[in-house]
Amino acid sequence: MRVSAFAISLGLTLLLELPLAVLWGVRRRRDIQLAVLVNVLTNPAVVLLHALGCPALPLEAAAIAVEGVCYRACGEDIRRPYLLALCANVFSYGLGLVLALIL
Repeated sequence: MRVSAFAISLGLTLLLELPLAVLWGVRRRRDIQLAVLVNVLTNPAVVLLHALGCPALPLEAAAIAVEGVCYRACGEDIRRPYLLALCANVFSYGLGLVLALIL
């Protein structure tokens, strides 16, 4: 897998999940930075492990759990951190599937 595939995946994830977080009510600069960091932490690992043959569902579930823990532990004003992580990941993964079918 090429580095550009990781960059595209992470870029699209941030492009989708950050506006969703803002719509969720995430407004503080530190919380938005946290949203970027949790995706930088989880997205490349999920993409790599999926490319190596691991099924997507357990990987996405693990990413949701890790992101929820990070939001809860480090977020200053993030309400329902686990639900935010679930919604953001379902949204970006689902839209990614749609894009893969179209392109």
